[in-house]
Amino acid sequence: MNIAAKDKFDGVINSSDLVSRDLSWLKFNERVFDQSKKENRSIFEKLKFLAITASNLDEFFMIRVGSLYNYLDYDKERVDYSGLREEPFKMKLMLECQEFHKKQQEHFQKNLLPNMSDSGFILSNVKNLTADEQEYIRSYFTKAIYPMLTPMVYDGYRTFPILMNKLLVFGVVTLAPGEKKENRKLSFVQIPANIPRFFEVEREDVVIYIPIEEVIRENLISLFRNVNIESVNLFRITRNGDFTLEESEDMDANFLEEVKRKLNERKTGRVVRIEIEEGYSKWMINLLKERWNIQDDSIFKVDKRSMLDFTGLWQVIGNRRFKDRLPQMPSPVHPLSYPEEGTEDIFQVLKNRDILLHHPYNNIDPILDLVEKAAEDNNVMAIKMTIYRLASDSRITKALLRAAENGKHVSVLFEVKARFDEENNIREAKKLQKAGCFVIYGISNVKTHTKLMLIVKKDENKITRYVHLGTGNYNEDTARLYTDIGLLTTNEILANDVSEFFNVITGHSMPESYESLITAPRDMRNQLIDFIEQESENARNGLPSGIFIKVNSLEDSEIIYALYRASQSGVPVKLIIRGICCLRPGREGLSENIEVLSIVGDFLEHSRIYHFHNNGKTRTYAGSADMMVRSFDKRLESLFKVDSPLLEKQLMNIISFNLRDNVNSYRMQEDGSYAPKIPNDNEDEFNIHKEFFNLNVDEVMNVKLI
Repeated sequence: MNIAAKDKFDGVINSSDLVSRDLSWLKFNERVFDQSKKENRSIFEKLKFLAITASNLDEFFMIRVGSLYNYLDYDKERVDYSGLREEPFKMKLMLECQEFHKKQQEHFQKNLLPNMSDSGFILSNVKNLTADEQEYIRSYFTKAIYPMLTPMVYDGYRTFPILMNKLLVFGVVTLAPGEKKENRKLSFVQIPANIPRFFEVEREDVVIYIPIEEVIRENLISLFRNVNIESVNLFRITRNGDFTLEESEDMDANFLEEVKRKLNERKTGRVVRIEIEEGYSKWMINLLKERWNIQDDSIFKVDKRSMLDFTGLWQVIGNRRFKDRLPQMPSPVHPLSYPEEGTEDIFQVLKNRDILLHHPYNNIDPILDLVEKAAEDNNVMAIKMTIYRLASDSRITKALLRAAENGKHVSVLFEVKARFDEENNIREAKKLQKAGCFVIYGISNVKTHTKLMLIVKKDENKITRYVHLGTGNYNEDTARLYTDIGLLTTNEILANDVSEFFNVITGHSMPESYESLITAPRDMRNQLIDFIEQESENARNGLPSGIFIKVNSLEDSEIIYALYRASQSGVPVKLIIRGICCLRPGREGLSENIEVLSIVGDFLEHSRIYHFHNNGKTRTYAGSADMMVRSFDKRLESLFKVDSPLLEKQLMNIISFNLRDNVNSYRMQEDGSYAPKIPNDNEDEFNIHKEFFNLNVDEVMNVKLI
C-alpha cells in the first residue's frame, strides 16, 4: 500500500464516529501482546502471552478475515464501521496484521530467545547437539516420524492435495536428474497434528527444544530419493472457518448432520493466510497464490532465526520441570455471602439467602456441589440446564448422567454451534441422550448463550426451585482462569422468570414479560436503551445520573449512539470493555463524558455487569450478554437483576475496583488506540487480580460509584 492510499484510508477511518470492529480487535490483541513485554513477568509468562496472541490471531483469520472473504469472493457489499468498502478495508486490515506479525517476530528474536538459557531451556537445531543426541534423534525420526509422513506430489497427473488448516507443511520443489526446470515438481509433506511440536533433549541443567520441523528437515532426503531437491519451504495456511447454518424448513430433522457437514467444510475452506519461512521458492509461492487466489498482503514471512506458529510454545510452558516458574495464584476465598462454604448444606443455606460467586476468586465448587447433590437427593425431581462449553472431564456431565440414572427428569440444551466446541458438545449431548435425558441440540436460527440452571426439589411438602444464573460457562477449567459472576437463589420472582425462559427455550412459549430478567433476542437492546435514556433525562433535569458497564465487547451502533446522547446530556459514562469497543470516547461534541478502560492481565475478564444510578434507585444487572448485534439479535441471552443489598454492592465494588486498577488497565483514546494506565508518583499499585482475594464485607458495603 502506498503512502497516499494509506493516508486516504486513515482519513476516512478517523472521520467516522464508530471504530471498526476488526481494527478494534487487533488493538485488543496488542494489549495481550503487551503482557509478553512486561519486565516483571518471567520468561514463561512472556511465552504464554505470546502464544495466546498467536492463537487469537489464528481465530481472527479463520472467523473475521474468513467472513470478509465471504463478501469479497461472492461480490457482496459491505461497509465497515470505519467507512471503508470491502477491498480497501481488507488492504488496511492486512497492513495492520502485517505490522503486528512483525512486532511478534522481533520480540521473540530480540527479547525472548536470548533469555531462555538463563531459565533452564533453549531452542536449538539438530546440528548443535552431541553426536549421541543426534543419533538418538535420527532413531526417533526413523521409528516414530518417518512412517507417519506422506509426500504428496502435485503435477499434471495428480490433483492438488488438501492441506489441513494450521498444520506445518513442507513444500518441496524437486527435479529429476537430467530434466529441464520447467519439469520440476512440487510435493507437500504435512506434519501430522499428533506429533509434539518440539523434540525434547533433557540434560542435567537444561532442556533443549528442537522444533520438529528441524528434525524432519534434517532427514527429508529420505522421502525424495534419487531426485534433486531444489528448495525446501516451510509454511502454514489458515482457512476460512466462518460459516452460518442456513435456515430451512426441515432444519430440526437435519440439524446435527448440517453441523457435521459444516465442520467438515472447515477442512477445505478457502485459504485466507499463508505464513512462510523467508528464502522460499518464488515459483512455488506463485503457484500457491494462483491456486488459492491470495494476494501478497496475505503472505506473512517468518525469519528463519525465529519460529513459525508460536502456539507451539505451550509445550515449553507446560513442561512439569518448569511448573514452579509460573506464578501461583492464591487459593480461592469463601464468598462474602457464603462464608460457611463447605461446612453447611447448600440447599439449606439457599432457603435463607442468595449467594453471589465471583470466579476465580471464589470457587466454582458450590455450583458443582449443588448439581452433584441434586443428582443423588431423592427429593429432587428435575434438573434443567443450558450448556455452552464444558470442561474436558466435566463433573457436570457426570452429575447429570447420575441424575438420569436415579430417575430424575433432566433437560439439557446443548448449544452445538458453540464455536470450536461443536464436536465436543455433540459427543457429550449424545451421552446424556442415551442415558434418558431430554436433550435439545440448540435452536436452529439462534445460539443459546444464556447460562441458566433450575433444580426442582420437594421440601417439607412444598416445592422449592433452586436457580443458578451466570455470566460464564459451567466449566471447571475456565472457572480458574476467567472472571465470572454467578448467582444462586431460591427467589420466587427469579425462579418464575427462569422457569418461563426454559419454556421458551425447550418449548413454544412467548411470555408477555419477565419481572427480573431481560432477555434477547426479544427486548434486551430496547430495555438497555430505555435505561440509558432515563439517565439522560435525569441529567437534563439536574438529577444525579451515571452509567457503569463492564462487558467483553461493545459493537451495537444503536447502543453506542444512545451512550453518545447520554454523554451529550451530561451523564458520566464509565465503560470497562476488555476486547472490542466500537465507541469513540472523548470526541468533542460527541462523547466527552465517556471513559473506556480495558483490563488485560493474569485472568481473562469475562463477567458482564450493567449498573444505572437512576437517581439513587439503582438498577444493577449481570448476565451472559455483551453489547453486540449478535447478542441482541442472534442469541438467546439473559441479564438478571440483583436486588439483595450485599450482592448488589458486590457488583458495584467489582466495577469500582476495575476503575481503580492501575496495573492491568488501559485507557482507550479518541483515535481508537490504548494507553496503559500507570500509578502516579504518590499512588500505590492497585491490581484487581490480587485485591479481590482480600475483600471484606465492610469495604463492599461502603462502596460508591458517584
